[in-house]
Amino acid sequence: MSQLSFEVLEHLAVLSENSKGWRKELNLVSWNDRPAKFDIRDWSPDHLKMGKGITLDNTEMKALKKQLLEIDL
Repeated sequence: MSQLSFEVLEHLAVLSENSKGWRKELNLVSWNDRPAKFDIRDWSPDHLKMGKGITLDNTEMKALKKQLLEIDL
């Protein structure tokens, strides 16, 4: 099994935090030395462990932003 590498290039937002200190964050992350993508997932306090998440390229993030602005919350 190949090693997964990542680098958090920019912390954009903390969306929530649980009682154990894990935070759901929006970050720009480079996975396996590829161009950075927007990334939403849970991170341990030291950023060494992570939960399942979603990555979005610029086009997908723009589409999500547009759709979120149209939702009446």
